[in-house]
Amino acid sequence: MSMKWYSGGLCFECRRCGRCCSGPHEGFIWVTSREAGLIADFLREPLKLVLRDYTKRVGFHMTIIERPDTKDCIFYRRADDMPGCAIYPVRPAQCRSWPFWPENLADADCWEKASRNCRGIEQGRHYSFEEIKDIRKGKDSHKSIADRRLMKKVKQIYDWLDTQVSSGGCAMCGQCCDFDRFGHRLFVTSPELLYLSEMVGKDGIKPMQTGRCPYNVDSRCMIYEHRFAGCRIFFCKADKDLQSSLSEEAVGKFKMLCEEFDVPYRYIDLKTALGAEAG
Repeated sequence: MSMKWYSGGLCFECRRCGRCCSGPHEGFIWVTSREAGLIADFLREPLKLVLRDYTKRVGFHMTIIERPDTKDCIFYRRADDMPGCAIYPVRPAQCRSWPFWPENLADADCWEKASRNCRGIEQGRHYSFEEIKDIRKGKDSHKSIADRRLMKKVKQIYDWLDTQVSSGGCAMCGQCCDFDRFGHRLFVTSPELLYLSEMVGKDGIKPMQTGRCPYNVDSRCMIYEHRFAGCRIFFCKADKDLQSSLSEEAVGKFKMLCEEFDVPYRYIDLKTALGAEAG
């Protein structure tokens, strides 16, 4: 395995210049529920108000809002006497891990490019390769570990459903994927949409512009392995009572996942879901 170009370590010391916190370009400052709780404690404000006044939902994740006029992080202060972050001791992991982000560490040129906008790069303290690796883990772990656990549990629900219904009952004709002609609607949950996005990638999420599922091509499901619970349960000639029972139980399991992983629960029509996700 080849060594990273920064195997000898890198230097960085925050100058509190605020360039990584300010506009003019819009960005995202991802924050977890746990981090929002720490911010609320630091500000001595109720968590409910902190979430309402300082954050917003983007898809299924949460970001700190920016000032509409400057695109600065809402917690960044430009005052001449004391510029900087108003919640610095409890700033999110994304902020703590700057500038050791994957896009900056891709190669030496990317690191040099980042240094043009950050006064602290190549200044001050020397970080060893191991320290940089630990910092990167800290940035990713709060989200990626939880995401991996969520994906695993969604897959377990799908595997369980597959044991409850024999796939031999499906003729693979694709008629039920044309919802308008077949006269029904497919409803999906938040964890299922997250799972699909993870499996096919953000660019793989297709808008549903007609009454037919966009993943049904020439009567063939292009995401069969990752298909939704409703697709796994429904067969044209299957026992309706069994389908209803399995659907209710599966929805209950997905609701529990939302509570466990702090994911907003949604149970919506596929066309609406794909329209929102693709947009």
